[in-house]
Amino acid sequence: MALRVEPSGQACGARVTGVDLSQPLEPGTVAAIRRAWLEHHVLAFPDQQIGDDDLERFTLAFGGFGDDPFFAPIPGRQHIAAIRREADEQSPLFAENWHADWSFQARPPAGTCLMAVDIPPVGGDTLFANQHMAWDALTGEQQARYADLVAVHSARLPYAPDGTYGARDAGRSMDIRPSEAALATQTHPLVPAHPETGRRGFYSTLGYIIAIEGLAQDAAIALLMDLQTWQGDDRFVYRHHWEPGMLVMWDNRSVLHRATGGYAGHRRELHRTTIAAWSGS
Repeated sequence: MALRVEPSGQACGARVTGVDLSQPLEPGTVAAIRRAWLEHHVLAFPDQQIGDDDLERFTLAFGGFGDDPFFAPIPGRQHIAAIRREADEQSPLFAENWHADWSFQARPPAGTCLMAVDIPPVGGDTLFANQHMAWDALTGEQQARYADLVAVHSARLPYAPDGTYGARDAGRSMDIRPSEAALATQTHPLVPAHPETGRRGFYSTLGYIIAIEGLAQDAAIALLMDLQTWQGDDRFVYRHHWEPGMLVMWDNRSVLHRATGGYAGHRRELHRTTIAAWSGS
């Protein structure tokens, strides 16, 4: 069966069929999936009968494993974390704000993979915001305002000991490990060129971005708050609905994402890997 890519008809995203991810992928298939990934930013592979070995093999085919700080891996694995919420859990929803995964690293991951393990019958959609589209929709004057800004990134707000997922975060089933390492900072251009396609787009957003070089802090936060509203505007958003047996990969360099709820009383679990930064080879 030939690989088939069906665009979502929304701001990004496509459904990919005609491939069996329980088997090793041929180089030509990997190349075709990468082309679709770069074009559509988010790919969903439905009806896959796969497990953790398959998830790891798929991740390795697209660049190897990125480093996952602040998450403990699942037992017996080094590179898989469980994104889990129990049916009776009362803690705030995990990852409900827009973000790009691990943007505070010196070499952030190229992408993220999520494999469905336990999908509730309602709710739990993931939202993705196309940041190339958000950039292209600005006027030339607006682009000139942002084009050369350098953003300061940090994990301190969520993952420091006193952060969102720190010592006060009680009753969460996910194995999150906050630490002082979250206080470190890293800079990246606010609007970089994508390393594989060359397209410009916003990278990350308020939360992991805590400051803008050369701007007073109050001015920087005001700018970032305005930008966050723009970056997540509905016209740039794809709403992904999960299905049992589905694997999803997305490009952290071109989209933001966030979780949604709506499945109270139901268990939800996905297994997560990160795809290492693009090496240029």
